[in-house]
Amino acid sequence: MTPENIFNQFAYEGEVASIKPLGEGFINDTFIVRTTGDTPDYILQRKNHNVFPDVPAMMDNIVKVTAHMKAKIIRAGGDPLRESLTVVFAKDGLPYYFDAEEGNYWAVCIFIAGSVTIDNATSLDLCFKGGQGIGRFQKMLADYPEPLHETIKGFHNIRFRYEQWDDTLRRDKFGLVKTVQEEIKWVEDRRQQMLDFWHLVEDGSLPMRVTHNDTKLSNILFDKNGDVLCAIDLDTCMSSTALNDVGDALRSYTNTGAEDDRDLSRVSMDIDRFRAYVAGYLSEMKDSLNDCEREWLAFSAIYITFEQVLRFLMDYIDGSTYWKIQYPTHTLVRTQAQYRLLQSMEAQYPQMQAIVRELLA
Repeated sequence: MTPENIFNQFAYEGEVASIKPLGEGFINDTFIVRTTGDTPDYILQRKNHNVFPDVPAMMDNIVKVTAHMKAKIIRAGGDPLRESLTVVFAKDGLPYYFDAEEGNYWAVCIFIAGSVTIDNATSLDLCFKGGQGIGRFQKMLADYPEPLHETIKGFHNIRFRYEQWDDTLRRDKFGLVKTVQEEIKWVEDRRQQMLDFWHLVEDGSLPMRVTHNDTKLSNILFDKNGDVLCAIDLDTCMSSTALNDVGDALRSYTNTGAEDDRDLSRVSMDIDRFRAYVAGYLSEMKDSLNDCEREWLAFSAIYITFEQVLRFLMDYIDGSTYWKIQYPTHTLVRTQAQYRLLQSMEAQYPQMQAIVRELLA
């Protein structure tokens, strides 16, 4: 079915003027649906069921979480259509449509007019507001009462990732292991350190919270004044440690280069951006974090960046099937760029810890 036919399965308002591709998402295929008159525009997405094997569960998480946030926004006198994602239901009453012909799941949400997404942090103020936005997102969901579906098994769970890693190396189905021995050593050298950190989650020292789990800057909507509107792309919204959200955001916000930068001299962690983001986050979450979360907050950036190194390299060895690629070694280039960022973080870790202690004082 065409995107036009798919969109007609949803209970939208107005008449469709156009449907065009939007962006170059690594996971889902996204379209912007423009309507005539004063009715809202929409975002139509084909969900990648290879990445998200249980799309109905994923959409159930999104519906419940956004409903919880909207209730709080309304009580606070805010605008629930601008300060939270709004899911549009299909005509059969489900929050998605399954195209049996193609075997694809589709979902629709309202496009927030006047909103902008930004790929890279261009100012310290933007870093602060991004941290504030994720802190607010977590704070609004701190009292969410139900367990969420685990829509991607072991997401940000480094013990699970190492199990996948070991299996990938054993299979070596494309014979690439021998070509990336140096990169494999990066992953192996940090195995115990990363597992020790994850043990703090397993024993409850780092509590489980409702988290976004994919907090790169482009997953925050801003208004034209640069203020945060809401978090978007809630496909990975699950229960995890709050620090995963912080670390993932810092991985994106503080990088002076691109995630797939071929010029590694451009890649480093900007310590001023680190300070600004953490200051924004703690402006919302400072009083909600326990002592262990405070102690390990700075390390979260190293943890998530390392996890991304492992996942990029694992995907490359396994044939580059998870992320979309533009050339055969694209995922290896991502691995190398992320490792350079990781090295920069590790070199600045004492300063990162000092900044967190200062902001918590």
